[in-house]
Amino acid sequence: MKVSYDWIKSWLPLEANANAAPESISAALTASGLEVEGLEEVVATPGGLVGMVVGEVLACEQHPGADRLKVTSVDVGSEEPLSIVCGAPNVAAGQKVVVATVGAFCHPSDGEPFKIKKGKIRGEVSMGMLCAEDELGLGAGHDGILVLDSSNATGSLSVGTPAAEALGLESDHVIEIGLTPNRTDGMSHFGVARDLRAALRFGDGTSDLDGDLPALQPMTGDRWATLPKGDCPIDVQVQASDGAPAYMGLLLEDVQMCASPDWLARRLRAIGLEPKNIAVDVTNYVLHDIGQPLHAFDADRIGGGKIIVRRASEGEAFLGLDEKEYKLSAADLVIADADSPLCLAGVWGGAKSGVTVETTRVFLESAWFDPVSVRKSARRHGLSTDASFRFERGVDPAITLHGLQRAAALLVELAGARISGGVSTSVSGLPQGANIRLDWDYLDVLVGVALDRQRVRNILESLDIHLTAENEEGLDLSAPAYRRDVTRPADVVEEILRIHGYDHIPAPQGMRVATQTPPKIDMEGIQREISTLLVGRGYTEIMSNSLTKSSYSELVEDPCLDPAAEVRLLNPLSSDTAIMRQSLVFQGLEVVARNRNHQHSNLRVFEFGKGYFQKEGEASETTPAVTYQEPRFLALWASGEGSDLYTLKAEVEALLARMGVDSKGETPLESTGLFSEGVALKTKRGGTVRIGQITPALAREFSISDPVFWAELPWDSLCAASGNCRVKATALPRHPWVRRDLSLNIPSGVTYAQIEKTIRSTAGKLLRSVELFDVYRADDATSYAVALTLQDPDKTLNDKVIDKTMQRVIGALDSQLRVSLRK
Repeated sequence: MKVSYDWIKSWLPLEANANAAPESISAALTASGLEVEGLEEVVATPGGLVGMVVGEVLACEQHPGADRLKVTSVDVGSEEPLSIVCGAPNVAAGQKVVVATVGAFCHPSDGEPFKIKKGKIRGEVSMGMLCAEDELGLGAGHDGILVLDSSNATGSLSVGTPAAEALGLESDHVIEIGLTPNRTDGMSHFGVARDLRAALRFGDGTSDLDGDLPALQPMTGDRWATLPKGDCPIDVQVQASDGAPAYMGLLLEDVQMCASPDWLARRLRAIGLEPKNIAVDVTNYVLHDIGQPLHAFDADRIGGGKIIVRRASEGEAFLGLDEKEYKLSAADLVIADADSPLCLAGVWGGAKSGVTVETTRVFLESAWFDPVSVRKSARRHGLSTDASFRFERGVDPAITLHGLQRAAALLVELAGARISGGVSTSVSGLPQGANIRLDWDYLDVLVGVALDRQRVRNILESLDIHLTAENEEGLDLSAPAYRRDVTRPADVVEEILRIHGYDHIPAPQGMRVATQTPPKIDMEGIQREISTLLVGRGYTEIMSNSLTKSSYSELVEDPCLDPAAEVRLLNPLSSDTAIMRQSLVFQGLEVVARNRNHQHSNLRVFEFGKGYFQKEGEASETTPAVTYQEPRFLALWASGEGSDLYTLKAEVEALLARMGVDSKGETPLESTGLFSEGVALKTKRGGTVRIGQITPALAREFSISDPVFWAELPWDSLCAASGNCRVKATALPRHPWVRRDLSLNIPSGVTYAQIEKTIRSTAGKLLRSVELFDVYRADDATSYAVALTLQDPDKTLNDKVIDKTMQRVIGALDSQLRVSLRK
């Protein structure tokens, strides 16, 4: 969110304060919780009139060598007057003028910027330039130099005054704040100024600078119109008060739809808004000034002279400001006339009743709309506006009337408007602030030190958290309604600390930590170790959202996906985040697709994450009817060059070996909507690990043409099995190992699991490992290359023993599985 430094000063006049510099204000806001992400200077005119000052022409004489030139002596506040040659016909002694001093850059309205240099013109020294309007970039006038007087200057005309200050064109600074969703109080310049004053008042950690700071300007006085009592000429009917607990309207007539004055236009442009017309600009101004969204209707285009706040009819048509027709839901709240919807409440205006240059009667709306209703309507129709941004988070219910008063005063002053009738008001069931009990002991424990009690009271009062009662044990407090995030004692402590300053809490000289018996299973430690292992093997860790599309579960049928156990969000932000995931597979496929689209087709990634399931049963005194489970998984994906089922299986086996989890064998996976082929590794006490190739049909749903291989490991079960495994220590072998490779012809229907089982049962105690390192498939033949590692812990193996073992293995493969050596 962008705020203007100059605009903030209209609420908190800081000119005389030592901490008034934009950089100091930015630091104070960040320390108080409104984190400043950027600070940018915005000049009112190109170049900012840097190097231009007010000068007084002391003397003006004819140039001795040119009829159309004058030689002037100009006082600019320096030790000696400057001699400047000028060709303007209107230059004369006694004038106050704008002087571009040597070194300054002029940015003319037409043409490129140029630098003022010391020089000689027809033999006379010239130490600057007396500027015309177009040479300053302020207009097109070039008939003569710009002569300063009360008609065009708003600031001091003292000699040496910067020209930007004299002309009222001083630069502004735009502060960009990273506003968090809970800080609805900071969604306006008034809110930022309120927080800033508290931060400056208490920011040094000890003092209370209340007397040294200007007061925050109140929402009263000349800037706020006094609205007459009586009936509004527009008949307002609120039929859906649940969606609009507060709705107010005011009619203004004789509105002159002119352009906004420069000061208002500059403020809007500073925060990124382009001025349109006086009515729209005033509503935008009030929105960003005090945080109250308004809407302006052309009163002559309100059918039947009625404003009706109601729910839409299912499928009712609404033509928006973008000339797009929206089909409304029965849950949408609309502002309608006697004929049709005029706008989508709190979200989007309509083309039918918007103000135009011909509008003379304006109906102003100020309301407090239900945040849930606004958010659902905005998401339902894919709209996001400044108004919906604020209504969704909850605006201050106490400023609904203030918004009308401020806008009415501006339109009366700037557009010659006349208030017609009174304010139509409908108020019922507005939210109230929380009542909170804060005990001193609780505050001291959370902060770590005992803060000065009066300082705490003053901080709370500066944040509009009012003290309603007090005793020796603590305070009874009432939070303002606009602080919807302050509901608990812990929230109040956070408010105190952010204003007092976290960096002003003294660090203890020593730390006291209660000793704890470490848990038997260090799941975080195991996760770090396995992450390091996978990264070392060429994998990259990813993190994806636990919220996913509900449509994914409809793509395939698989035991890991149970539609009946889906955990659905009550108010999803969009259909892309409607349910909690049950498996990590779909987010991984999104990552593969995204990387392929960016020319990264060779991919090895892994993720630790949770699946979410709900289970319905019978309720009891201790057990609710619906329970939730959040098992953790580790998932691996491989795609591209060098990726196949057995390579991924080897990675999983290495992972299980590192965790000390033994495999009890493997079985082929049945082809499902998720896997086209694969294996299931059964582990001792660690559950079943499924490894396989994603079906091409599912891959195509993500626009992936290459094979994708995926494995999902039940992380909770594996960690438990890892914690229960017994470590066996053996002496390092003193004798070398021997490797022998077999190239085997594999008959149809024989699996690698069968081959490995036969080899292990036949080779005996000399066998240390079996590894599949190559697979060859032709049209009608399959060949495996298998490596056997043999080792005797007591002696060095000789060829006779090795050959005898290998012949026994070959014979068993042939007799039991009809697997023969490849020739």
